[in-house]
Amino acid sequence: MDMVPLSGVHQSVYGAVHLGYALVESPHLADWKRLAADGIGMAVAADAPDLVAFRTDAHARRLIVSKSEQEDLALGWHVDGPSALQIILRRLAAHRIPVEEIAGDEAAMRGVKRLWRFIGPKRQRLELFTEPVLDTSEPKLRTKGFVTGERGLGHVAITSRNPQAMIAFWREIFDARISDHIEARISGVNLRVTFLRVNSRHHSVAIAGTKGLAMDPFTTKIQHLEMQVTTLDDISDAFTRCRKLGFKIAMSVGQHSNDRDVSFYVVTPSGFYFELGWSPSEHEGEDWPEVVHNGISVWGHKPLDQTIGDQLAQIRNGVTSLFRKEYLPY
Repeated sequence: MDMVPLSGVHQSVYGAVHLGYALVESPHLADWKRLAADGIGMAVAADAPDLVAFRTDAHARRLIVSKSEQEDLALGWHVDGPSALQIILRRLAAHRIPVEEIAGDEAAMRGVKRLWRFIGPKRQRLELFTEPVLDTSEPKLRTKGFVTGERGLGHVAITSRNPQAMIAFWREIFDARISDHIEARISGVNLRVTFLRVNSRHHSVAIAGTKGLAMDPFTTKIQHLEMQVTTLDDISDAFTRCRKLGFKIAMSVGQHSNDRDVSFYVVTPSGFYFELGWSPSEHEGEDWPEVVHNGISVWGHKPLDQTIGDQLAQIRNGVTSLFRKEYLPY
């Protein structure tokens, strides 16, 4: 990816950007409600025939599922104030990336006052906002709570055939910093994952690329969405609920080698994974050494409900990805 000098916009927005919401478009609203509310433990914020939305904290909406015949996903990024927003918008303009400003019903559906939307790598819809709608009532959660605040909603992991270009995009537009890397063999595929932070959370974006032949085994825009809960009991309780509800567990409970999160991965009705995690310790400051960890986990995270058919589908997706060019915005 060629870097373009961005005169006047070199001020850093690091620490002023946080994952704010995820907007899923899906025909499977009832299944999403069962997973998010009954399984994971979020509070239902809206429940209508064409939309179901969920809370985890004071934000009126954190996860929104809108009825659609086609599966899709947009990510909303909370920007701290107009100054940081203008820096990002100027960077996008310098790269001739069109930005659409949206208010009214579309913004209200997301639980924000106004948003600025553009298309990022892999044709991922990325949306910026500065003013979330807040709800002062206590959310009726099935967990002790979710870790949000300055760390944002959680993180997303994205697979890419061109991971270096995608990493460069996040570093240039959002001033993302590299926390560390993981090299691992997952489902028979050798991967290198780079973990990018835009605030004090260890990572808000993880970019995974295959080593050797560049393939993408996932057809969804993201590989997984993660949220973090406040107690270890929340993990075991949610795992048990998801199993009882019949949701497939992609990876059992385990502990990651880099951020030390204890988590599990459940397959969502949209096909990508949802990771629920808990951290045994809170890291302060910029103390993440940029090292390469060997293996994604120190224990656990074993495939649980993955069938031969699922493995073959990932292989097929990887092969077919060789015949299509991955979109980059510049």
